Amino acid sequence: MAIRESGEDYLETILVLEKAIGNVRSIDIATDLGYSKPSVSRAMGILKKSDYIVIDESGYIVLTKKGRAKAEQIYDRHRTITRYFQEVLGVSAENAKNDACRIEHDLSEETYQKLKSALCSHEK
Repeated sequence: MAIRESGEDYLETILVLEKAIGNVRSIDIATDLGYSKPSVSRAMGILKKSDYIVIDESGYIVLTKKGRAKAEQIYDRHRTITRYFQEVLGVSAENAKNDACRIEHDLSEETYQKLKSALCSHEK
């Protein structure tokens, strides 16, 4: 089953929270994203059914291998696009982050690779 943009956002949030606080629960995601707990609970059910996460007996959310790979892919895109906007185009940090979040899901792989290559060339 293909994952939608909102699912990708949830996976990315789980990954980022995991790096920041360790164990992640639904309430952590709800707080971070500003969503209601029922909305997060529904999304976690969908991600669990699609084998992107497991929820252990203590209620902690753990990325599966498939989920971690997708989360890392999205997070890498987000960071790279944000850096490109800031370092190459001179966009403010806040706008770069927000704009990257909007386009990271829809950008073709070809365009993303060209953007990444341009960022590397700019660093030299």
